[in-house]
Amino acid sequence: MIRAIISWVGLARPFREAVFHLHPPPNNLDRQPAVAFTGRVNLIVVQKAAVRAARAAGKVMRDNWYLPKKINASEAHDIKLELDVRCQALIEKILAAAYPDIPVLGEEGNTGNTAAAFRWVIDPIDGTMNYAFGNPHAAVSIALQAAGDSPLAARVAPGTVQRPASNHVTRHASHVSVVGVIYDPFTDELWSTVAGQPTRLNGREVHVSQCAKVAESIVAFGFSKSHNNLVKCLPHFIRLTRNTRKIRIMGSAALELAYVASGRLDAYIERSINLWDVAAGALLVENAGGEFHSVTAPEGKLRMCADNGRLRKKLRVDDLLQ
Repeated sequence: MIRAIISWVGLARPFREAVFHLHPPPNNLDRQPAVAFTGRVNLIVVQKAAVRAARAAGKVMRDNWYLPKKINASEAHDIKLELDVRCQALIEKILAAAYPDIPVLGEEGNTGNTAAAFRWVIDPIDGTMNYAFGNPHAAVSIALQAAGDSPLAARVAPGTVQRPASNHVTRHASHVSVVGVIYDPFTDELWSTVAGQPTRLNGREVHVSQCAKVAESIVAFGFSKSHNNLVKCLPHFIRLTRNTRKIRIMGSAALELAYVASGRLDAYIERSINLWDVAAGALLVENAGGEFHSVTAPEGKLRMCADNGRLRKKLRVDDLLQ
């Protein structure tokens, strides 16, 4: 399995030197075209670039925390800030400085061919509504995904978890998440992981909770406001409110997934979510020993349940995800 993963990523050196080599790379590896993934670039180097970009965007979020926010677009249940666009542009600039040929699939727009062999998946401010109204629960989410159209790629995600899920967002449609970074600028907490390695919070390895009883669980819940989704979700929401220890609706999918990966939450359920909201966090959960179960939904969205690997079936939400 390890050799298969390495062969698929295209890294020819031994495992300890290629994929997870922790020493700084030579200077000539600082800026590389996408084709370099077939040769010398390793995932730790890529992760460092994503960390730099996430921290830079987080600083912009902090610096503008008490300033007026320009609203670019307003909908019934959502808003788009000028800062969303500015933060994504900054992230893209930093990532392109290291990997100029890797396209971006982002909440604020795409660049290049997002069906390419590698792509960044970016949510520059996950939890924009919280951020705009002064609630300090929002984060930067960055994932690197690799094309998953080969048998070797299909084995990457299941090989990275202790308790494999039956269906992975990291195997979503055409690509596999191989790097995940989430940064909360208000707590200065940074979660990071790469395929086949543990999830870390500020450098310390973290794991999902051990909770195995629904009655003792803390579950985050989210749902869109369409009529059909409310009809499907509210009966489950009411049932779980009565049967779990606590239900939380927190407003940032990235942080909810990071919290599941860290054992702060035992599960997180959403019936309609975008890929950029979860591409990084799903890998965090899986590499922390948890399970990310997802199914495709209309308009390119996902229905998902992330948990510690002990609760999903007991929560009885499979029909909610249909």
